[in-house]
Amino acid sequence: MPHAVVTGASSGIGEAIVSRLLEQDWRVTGLSRSKVVRDAPAFHSVCVDLSDNLALADTLTALPVPDAVIHAAGMMAAAPLGKLTADVSQQLWQLHVLAAETLVNHFAPQMSHGGRIVIIGSRTSRGAAGRSQYVATKAALVGMVRSWAAELAPRGITANVVAPGATQTPMLNAPGRSSSPPNMPPIGRLIEPREVAALVGFVLSADAAAITGQELVMCGGASLK
Repeated sequence: MPHAVVTGASSGIGEAIVSRLLEQDWRVTGLSRSKVVRDAPAFHSVCVDLSDNLALADTLTALPVPDAVIHAAGMMAAAPLGKLTADVSQQLWQLHVLAAETLVNHFAPQMSHGGRIVIIGSRTSRGAAGRSQYVATKAALVGMVRSWAAELAPRGITANVVAPGATQTPMLNAPGRSSSPPNMPPIGRLIEPREVAALVGFVLSADAAAITGQELVMCGGASLK
């Protein structure tokens, strides 16, 4: 039974990914700030503050080397120029970029041929007015993942970013997000977390062994505008 480590396992896209992998007979270790209770013997919940790199690094040393690493934990922040603060930038950078770096730096050297690394990015990595701090971290992830993909390809390990557009998750209503509703994509509805999880499930499969170093955008057609 393959083993995956999934961050952000308590809600939203991370929770949906855990459900998908359990359905596909994976053993899953979920990392999140709060304890996750599931009636699934193949699931193990680990509480850790992913924005604390020292605590995260200590936690990882106690875990077995997984076949897949999926970093889905995230936070939203929106502010216009003149209202940007260093504290918010640091929080976003720690959770999105440094946590991903800590995870991959720890596990990738030990992963076997066929290993998978998936980072949840965002369609907004291309830029979004009033969200420059958030966008900066998501854009950084794309560059990091492409670099990891080039380094790991000779070992048969893939690394990709799955970048959804507006997705129906609790983060849409999180503090710090713009009060305006998200723009509806051409498909006429928000993306569902299970749809993002399905794409992640495919990227983890043997059929996706030739896909690496990519930013796979799932935006409901929003990029067509």
